Amino acid sequence: MTAHDTAAYQTAVARYFEAWNVQGTENTDKAVAAAWTEDGSYTDPLADVSGHEGIATVINAAHEQFPGYRFRQTGTIDGHHHIARFGWELVSPTDGSAPVAGFDVITLADDGRIHTVHGFLDRVPTD
Repeated sequence: MTAHDTAAYQTAVARYFEAWNVQGTENTDKAVAAAWTEDGSYTDPLADVSGHEGIATVINAAHEQFPGYRFRQTGTIDGHHHIARFGWELVSPTDGSAPVAGFDVITLADDGRIHTVHGFLDRVPTD
């Protein structure tokens, strides 16, 4: 991976969103394994987990809380070395509203999979 490997960042972020948007526990498990290293982690204000099982559990919980919603990238991916950041929002399938939004900072392993995610929430539901 080069200092500014834009293709690697784009691939990693695409896999990340696939993991968050795929339906079904088995599909989530496969998508998480494709996106994260075995010892990968996910940390945001509401979760701090490691390993594929922990990450899949957080994703499945989001699907339970927001059934049918989809995560989508906002803006462009900004990266250097093994680090990238990008914005996202969680979009309602019925009215297109996005009650949750934030940005994530990821670090990539040498194989291009995500090693760490540090998430920040910019907008959350108030009720």
